[in-house]
Amino acid sequence: MRIVITFFRIRPEDGAHAQVGREVGVVRNLDEALTLASVLARSLDMPQRPDAVTIFDEAGRELHSCAFALLLPSHERRTP
Repeated sequence: MRIVITFFRIRPEDGAHAQVGREVGVVRNLDEALTLASVLARSLDMPQRPDAVTIFDEAGRELHSCAFALLLPSHERRTP
């Protein structure tokens, strides 16, 4: 399935979101999409490191959304 992955920062004061990256990919299932999002978060050259990700299908339906604290391995998570 074709997916769109958006990476964004979240402003803690008011929860505002700012998109810092967007990629299109083809995956077999949601697990593969989550893996791809995790890999891209570490490898893409984005203006800022993203706080969260949202994955959409080709029709624009949201398939998954989460903070990277939940998606990245524990040794790559930010500490407060």
